[in-house]
Amino acid sequence: MQFKSPIVSLILASVAAMSSAGALDKTECIAAAKPGGGFDLSCKLVQSALLQGKYIADPMRITYMPGGIGAVAYNTIIAQRPAEANTIVAYSGGSLLNIAQGKFGRYNENDVRWVAAVGSDFGAVIVAENSPFKSLKDLVAAIKADPTKVVFGAGGSVGSQDWMKAALTARAAGLDPKSMRFVAFEGGGEAITALQGGHVQVYSGDASEAEEQIKAGAKIRVLAVMSDKRLEGSLSNVPTAKEQGMNVEWPIIRGYYVGPKVSDADYKVWVDTFNKMLATPEFNKLRAERGLFKFAMTGTELTSYIKDRVGFYRTLAADFGLNVAK
Repeated sequence: MQFKSPIVSLILASVAAMSSAGALDKTECIAAAKPGGGFDLSCKLVQSALLQGKYIADPMRITYMPGGIGAVAYNTIIAQRPAEANTIVAYSGGSLLNIAQGKFGRYNENDVRWVAAVGSDFGAVIVAENSPFKSLKDLVAAIKADPTKVVFGAGGSVGSQDWMKAALTARAAGLDPKSMRFVAFEGGGEAITALQGGHVQVYSGDASEAEEQIKAGAKIRVLAVMSDKRLEGSLSNVPTAKEQGMNVEWPIIRGYYVGPKVSDADYKVWVDTFNKMLATPEFNKLRAERGLFKFAMTGTELTSYIKDRVGFYRTLAADFGLNVAK
């Protein structure tokens, strides 16, 4: 018969707890861009959520690793830091689009372990407040009447998320995307300024970005959101593209991955932690404060979703004559 004193039991319990939470000691989130963008937002969201929920004792460190809209971070984690259990990297739907087009080099969607998707944004068709277009039908009619008079603006060049949204809108209107008039801007802010100045007629941006710009006083109007159902909040009165007869959806998920050699046990710690966190009203509040809409998926379900999504992006890129990763 073995006898364990209460002190021994307590020590053993503490050791067990520490080993099971090993991945959450001295944590780091890599934002694969300069401070201030979407990756930074994702890292700050998880940093706040982990600390507030007492899943970590010390604040998570955020490291910035810009280059190739996520490519440098992706290559670094896989090739140089594949087994770091305490390090997660932020990704977005744009990262998946780049993987599909081979912009991450020799690595693809099977080369990391996808942990969680914690929020989403959606594409949106945006016009100036004084635009004659009051609905997608008005826009489609104008494109069909004279495609040269409808200029699309977007943050990013050909093949980017914004370009894809514009191309899908044009194609749904019966226009060859290669013949659409398209102006690339450095980012959404520039595109919205051009829209208000009348330099472009349509901007294929993001719903949360439009919401924030409207709150800040921008003279713009959202014609449609590219979501499967209407959004909550201040855009709840905006119909989806599907409602208006255009089968176009563009979800933009945000989440985190770890290196390919992180152990199953440590990977499970991250997945379990995110499952607990995502189920709380506190996380919902933090997500909403950052302009993201509700989207929660982890582990194997997320991995399947991402593989499907990258496959969809490959097909889309091929359809539009863009480079496709093998």
